[in-house]
Amino acid sequence: MLKSLQAWYDPAVGWLRAFGHLVDVAIRLEVAQAFFRSGVVKVRNWDGTLYLFHNEYRVPVLSPDAAAWLGTFGELFLPPLLAMGLATRFAALSLTAFNVVAVISFWHVLHDNEAALASHFYWGLLLLVTLTHGPGKLSVDYVIRRKLTD
Repeated sequence: MLKSLQAWYDPAVGWLRAFGHLVDVAIRLEVAQAFFRSGVVKVRNWDGTLYLFHNEYRVPVLSPDAAAWLGTFGELFLPPLLAMGLATRFAALSLTAFNVVAVISFWHVLHDNEAALASHFYWGLLLLVTLTHGPGKLSVDYVIRRKLTD
């Protein structure tokens, strides 16, 4: 009986591992598109973005203008890296920091908005998967690492 279970288990694990590489990509793409779309919205309405950073968001340490520029840059530059799997852990860590700062800066509104807070928690968990697991085999990082070790 144990051998028949092993005969079933080994191929199933092989399929799950192969499917796991697609899950890695799906996670990276899901998070990347969410942050990138936010950056595009900021660029399309720059006056509105500046208004929000001056009047609504309470970004610690940075001036509102610097926070608007850095935040928008981060939302446009880091997601493509994450999506491609290039400097993946750097991008994931940076977006995690960005996500934490966003929650802190907008806490006075978020704490009453369960859906918005849940979205930030969701992105944080997905980024944590990428940070701890890495980008997977379907990434530029994996290709580079293989070329360097050959």
